[in-house]
Amino acid sequence: MNMNFSLYETRVLGCLIEKAISTPDQYPLSLNALVNACNQKSNRDPILELKETTVQDTVDGLIKKFQVSRASGYGSRVTKYQHRFCNTEFGELKLSERAVAILCELFLRGPQTPGELRTRTDRLYKFADVTEVETELESLSARDEPLVMKLPREPGKRESRYAHLFSDAPHAPSLSTDERESCDAAGSDRERLATLEKQVHELQLGFEELRQKIESTKNTSDINI
Repeated sequence: MNMNFSLYETRVLGCLIEKAISTPDQYPLSLNALVNACNQKSNRDPILELKETTVQDTVDGLIKKFQVSRASGYGSRVTKYQHRFCNTEFGELKLSERAVAILCELFLRGPQTPGELRTRTDRLYKFADVTEVETELESLSARDEPLVMKLPREPGKRESRYAHLFSDAPHAPSLSTDERESCDAAGSDRERLATLEKQVHELQLGFEELRQKIESTKNTSDINI
């Protein structure tokens, strides 16, 4: 893959692609609109709080990579930006509407299952069913230069997730805070259960020892009588 983007770069590109499709009347985006799009609390993972200077630096870097360009409009006093990632006269990457929707969503929210992608791409492209998503993912992963890859299925999960390959190869997912806390709680429960079992066993031994002493005392008393 010739294009290797950072998290901030995929966020900027994802936002530009998303807005070009979902709100074409408001596209291209000004820097302020792009900052707001990058920092959205919905449809984004991870949630970012990028400063305007950071977004500007990221945009400038993408311009040097020929992935973003400044849009000139008659009478416009505000510089606006548009992506050149795919399906433009300047780029070689040509993708279907289905593929663009999937990659845009992967840029914005990271690895996802086909089911998640079908639901979350609804504003970009309406897939008929999950099978159509899976077919497109297989097509993207089977290219001479694959654009996505299927990740190993996580323990306890029914579906595998897919990740884009426009950044460094994704690693095995780490546990979230909730998952770590759940594991810690499970470990604590096991420890408490083991402690209780040990205490019960010790009580049983103590009871048996006491019973034997009582029996011995009783037998001695019978003999004296």
